[in-house]
Amino acid sequence: MHTIITENDESQWKDETGVLYHFPKRYLRFLQPDTAVIYYKGKLRRSEFRDMRLSPEPHYFAKARIHTIYPDPDNLKDENYYALITDYSAFVQPVMAKISGEYLENIPVAKVRNYWRDGVRTIEKNVYESILARVEYQAVLQNEARYDELVAKPIIADVDLESAKEGHPKLRFVTTYERNPVYRKAALLIHGTCCKACGFEFGSVYGNYAKGFIHVHHINPVSQIEIPCAIDPITDLVPVCANCHAVIHRRKDKTLTVDELVEMIKENTKL
Repeated sequence: MHTIITENDESQWKDETGVLYHFPKRYLRFLQPDTAVIYYKGKLRRSEFRDMRLSPEPHYFAKARIHTIYPDPDNLKDENYYALITDYSAFVQPVMAKISGEYLENIPVAKVRNYWRDGVRTIEKNVYESILARVEYQAVLQNEARYDELVAKPIIADVDLESAKEGHPKLRFVTTYERNPVYRKAALLIHGTCCKACGFEFGSVYGNYAKGFIHVHHINPVSQIEIPCAIDPITDLVPVCANCHAVIHRRKDKTLTVDELVEMIKENTKL
């Protein structure tokens, strides 16, 4: 499936370009995992957004793919969703929605008057290919290389909060998937920003200044990862407060599980 996703300059939706796309349930059937998408912006309405766009006219500005779909945890009626974005590649130059008086998208006769109201809309494969054919090939390659560098390049792990047996030094690597904002944001979206061990929430104590702040713990210790691997934000990452995170990794020869820490807290807080 090939789909257009609209990202407006001003919106009630909590989109983060190239990371998350927030949308209502009616578009769910168009945004399934592995769907190829092209980003679109409508006509410029307010001049202060001019420098944040490739063009003031309606245009396409990036391509990507849907990785995973998650229900919006703030919407109790299951009416809104988030799409985790992958393979994001921004265009250096805009691809205009209308070229030589003709729209690149095929607009059904029945939708001539309200076609552009749909923020998400499917397109035929030939339309998708036609849009991408107008993107400078070198420009796309440059952006894909930059995205790969940011997302998939292995880095030496930060060992400030890691457990590892002493006496067995080795070079440890973990992909930036764990630390990339795509997966961190997805983990917090799924699990929330309260500590899963003790229930502490920074915003409730420190106010807006610390609202949303939390550590993200890697359930499988980074020290045990021998080769680069992808991260599943549902099963591999969990939010914990700084105190609990430090206790989890307090001993070099043992990394506590979150469940073990929960039991420890219960045992030591009994009245």
